[in-house]
Amino acid sequence: MHNPRATHLTRRGILAAGGALGLGAVLAACGDDTESAGSGKETAAAKSGPWTFKDDRGTTVKLDQVPANIVAFTGVAAALYDYGIAVKGVFGPTTTADGKPDVQAGDLDVSKVTVLGNEWGKLNIEKYAALSPEVLITTTFDDAGTLWSVPLESADKIAKLAPSVAVSVYDRQMTEPLQRMWELAESLGADMKSAEIADSKKKFEAAAARLRAAAKAKPEIKVMAGSAAETIFYVSGTNFSIDLEYFKSLGVNFVEPSEKAKAESAGWYEALSWENVDKYDADIILMDDRSSTIQPADITEATWKKLPAVKAGQVIPRSPEPILSYDKCTPLLDNLAEAIENAKKVA
Repeated sequence: MHNPRATHLTRRGILAAGGALGLGAVLAACGDDTESAGSGKETAAAKSGPWTFKDDRGTTVKLDQVPANIVAFTGVAAALYDYGIAVKGVFGPTTTADGKPDVQAGDLDVSKVTVLGNEWGKLNIEKYAALSPEVLITTTFDDAGTLWSVPLESADKIAKLAPSVAVSVYDRQMTEPLQRMWELAESLGADMKSAEIADSKKKFEAAAARLRAAAKAKPEIKVMAGSAAETIFYVSGTNFSIDLEYFKSLGVNFVEPSEKAKAESAGWYEALSWENVDKYDADIILMDDRSSTIQPADITEATWKKLPAVKAGQVIPRSPEPILSYDKCTPLLDNLAEAIENAKKVA
């Protein structure tokens, strides 16, 4: 088991790479005892018989039958939902303070499953046990295979209740975890040959081609991935993040933080004071859309409002924790492609 101090640093880096969660920002949450969450479509083709799945940690889970009592991180549950797989419980940002679905919940019906923890790192063990879980599914954001949003202090107790499956979203391009989630959903009984699902993959591929073409047509357009906290603005590097690595591979011209700054954050980001938010020139700013971060419309800093991209209205959302279904990742490509196609050189 790896060093807890290293785990904390990695968490800070991961979160701040797309948001300021690990450095004191308050997560948007309704408490970990909230009873609401999401999962909606019925499993398209329930399977019977033994179930085996080898995850991205190299761990093979074997069960006597395909699991029906599934508990998953909210974003994973949302991806499985898109493929017709229902879960019983979720943990992670699921509902906002007004009871509406969090952005990470996707199309989940947030009234149909049990929320075991409505913020990052919260999972109510008693409620978890009461669901008689057969498998816990989440992602992992490091090379040690740490289970995303499973609280370290109770990880051993949680592990005794059900086996876990992890899909890696660390240091690879988006297409790889998308394929792994596809394989996982198929193993759980999803009808991956349905016209709807096949069409969603074709649309993703078309969106990727569009983004590649847009980036090639306007190589001078510089894109910066940012995230806002009360006192800090984070500039993400393209290393490690599945979306940025993929966008870069398609030719998008990204702002990269200095190597020294990235070294201080385990390679993920550079933290800037609001006074220095203009350190890098950018024509388009991709801003973290998670509810735990300050959204562009709510940023009051004068230095932000003076940025050329902000003044030109060239700020669009980014999902640092993409919902890993083709249906949800396609708009991420299309939105960036459209922004580049329409962008003016302002930096």
